[in-house]
Amino acid sequence: MNTNLRRYHAAVWDEPVIMEMGVNGRRGCHFDPVREAVASVTGPATELVPEGMLRESLPTLPEMSEPDVLRHYLHLSQQTLGMMGISLFGTCTMKYNPRLTESLASRPWIAELHPKQNVSTLQGVLEIIYNLNELLCELSGMDQFTFQPAGGADAAYTHACVTRAYHAARGELEQRNQIITSIQSHPCNPATSAAAGFEVVTLMLEDGGYPSLDALKAAVSDRTAALMINNPDDMGIYNPHIKDWVKVVHDAGGLCFYDHANFNGVMSKIRARELGFDACMFMLHKTFGVAKGGGGPAVGAYGCTEELTKFLPGPIVKKIDDQFTLNDDSPVGIGRVREYWGNTHQLAKAYAWTRAMGSDGIAEASDISVLINNYMEKKLLKIRGITRSHPAIDAWRMEMTRFSLEQLYEDTGITVMDVANRMVDFGVDAFWLSHHPWVVPQPFTPEAGEMWSREDVDYWIAVLKQISDEAYSDPDIVKSAPHNQAIHKLGPDSLDDHDNWAMTWRAYKKKAHKSKNNCRM
Repeated sequence: MNTNLRRYHAAVWDEPVIMEMGVNGRRGCHFDPVREAVASVTGPATELVPEGMLRESLPTLPEMSEPDVLRHYLHLSQQTLGMMGISLFGTCTMKYNPRLTESLASRPWIAELHPKQNVSTLQGVLEIIYNLNELLCELSGMDQFTFQPAGGADAAYTHACVTRAYHAARGELEQRNQIITSIQSHPCNPATSAAAGFEVVTLMLEDGGYPSLDALKAAVSDRTAALMINNPDDMGIYNPHIKDWVKVVHDAGGLCFYDHANFNGVMSKIRARELGFDACMFMLHKTFGVAKGGGGPAVGAYGCTEELTKFLPGPIVKKIDDQFTLNDDSPVGIGRVREYWGNTHQLAKAYAWTRAMGSDGIAEASDISVLINNYMEKKLLKIRGITRSHPAIDAWRMEMTRFSLEQLYEDTGITVMDVANRMVDFGVDAFWLSHHPWVVPQPFTPEAGEMWSREDVDYWIAVLKQISDEAYSDPDIVKSAPHNQAIHKLGPDSLDDHDNWAMTWRAYKKKAHKSKNNCRM
């Protein structure tokens, strides 16, 4: 590997907390007193604000000029957004978010809409939602989607609620109180099942990299309400027996839910309904070119078969003749899981991305995702200290592979977190590790998807090769990383003591005054 590592250093401004930057009398703008002619008509300004909303004292805010504020936040953005490097963030499919879709979603006819407008004034955006539903139905085989859920966990919870409603309508809810999942499923599946009142049955992984069919059969009973599973899982392993799994659960009277978080490697290749599933979810902020938004706003599109549509949260966009309308009249629906019909601007982006890609583009993106992952896997496994999960499994991984630095740790004492801290010194984003529990010791899970070039992937691999060499030759340089960032390594000890940190200025002042220690924001 002859890839040269670039010289990199993040911007460091040593910015103080903005609450410490004020100067008495300094202002961003100045407002002239209200003219008497205006005041005589409107009355005092304080009378225009409800009494319950009036402050008893002025807020404790720094007195600053507008350029001071602008420069401060520009400096912070240079420090915090300096990591705009190569981000192979596994299980999240970090796609490029086209500027075109961002521009479309910011147009007034989307950005300034209000869901309580008369439906006749919402025809354009309702058509987008309706058409996006049609496209996702085509990709999944499902009959109807709802876009209310604000992410994957919301969609999983929606299914748990739909499962409750389905079995309640059949008079079996009291009996069917178990939901089956696997140890490698996303934690939102067992968590939302438990939140909805179900007992969670977790299947362990076996030699094939997934639970055996026999283990599933042993877990299924007349108490089974549903199976919630992702396939491929976060290790990149696809369970080829998934149809048999679905049949076993259906024969027992349960529903089957397909968590499509890792859809990139199989899109256009499989359809959830054709595998027998009753419902599925797509993360529009993963596979469909929508920004993740640092925790939101996102969209967990939840789709289901015709049999389950009556339980969906409303409103649902319907088309009658040439008009689009909102249907929210199901007497057995689970009720809203979020406001109105979801993050509309994100739906517009996903619709634009899907239409732009087309069926051929989506198929090609899937092929590239699998190809580049296996290319990356072959190169990573040549680096000292790196192995992969279930090394005895010969099957090709899909769009990601779960790797392990256990050997590196045993040889050098360098942990996967040490390596992550060192990666950012080279201008690339730290890798994704694994959801808990760590089934694989010292895990990391990169995913290139179709977005990153071979040159980008080669550079990312070269960074890991450099860090591996350092771990074996000079481990202290890795343990003490990062060296080229705006802040240095933070140890967990200071965060374990709540007196050493504060989330607000008020809390900081209170804690700093009380303990007279180095409380940090």
